[in-house]
Amino acid sequence: MQNTTNKIGTLNEKPLHEALKQWYAQPGDGQEVPVDGSVVDIVRGELLVEIQTGNFTAIRRKLEKLIVNHPVRLVYPIPCEKWILKLPYHDNATTSRRKSPKRGAFVQVFDELVSFPRLLMNPNFSIELLLIQEEEVRRYEGTRGWRRRGWVTYERRLLKVVGQRVLQTPADMHSFIPATLIEPFSTSDLAAAGPVSRRLAQKMVYCLRLMGSITPAGKRGHALLYIRKVT
Repeated sequence: MQNTTNKIGTLNEKPLHEALKQWYAQPGDGQEVPVDGSVVDIVRGELLVEIQTGNFTAIRRKLEKLIVNHPVRLVYPIPCEKWILKLPYHDNATTSRRKSPKRGAFVQVFDELVSFPRLLMNPNFSIELLLIQEEEVRRYEGTRGWRRRGWVTYERRLLKVVGQRVLQTPADMHSFIPATLIEPFSTSDLAAAGPVSRRLAQKMVYCLRLMGSITPAGKRGHALLYIRKVT
């Protein structure tokens, strides 16, 4: 494995990915380094760092291949605050900018972690979550963006990194279970104590169970119950 800077693929990078890579990199790191047939975002000594701003499914095979022989860290940004910038869609239009009412949190990693919940059981794999402020640039493309009345996301821009959390073992995932949650608990109990949506609570339980952070503990009516697994 060579630790040199290589500019392969950088011309196609989106602004958020490139900005996070420059924010994360330290002096002496290699960037865009070929390793085992893949191009890795950052190489820091023996550690391979991959920055993923989209869904985890797209990077699953790459991670599974790299962790066989290398320690790998997946860096994933979650917007805790977002500003939406709409580009002018005709000659007389102006640019508009507003703050989204939605606020993200570390727990939203479970929206993506369902793609490979068991990967954190591998000692070569870790995840670093970044809470960020970002600007989402949208442009009007008519029928293509029918869900947003013709508007589609053109690019995402990093404004600021405001928080970090590293997850290295299944035991680290216990931090997402509220300390006040009484055992045994159901998915509904977890959603209420979070507070998170029931849909996200279902994803949490699915991931935590498969990675061994929680274990089944009977039923309450038709609801499955779980307890934290002590490691």
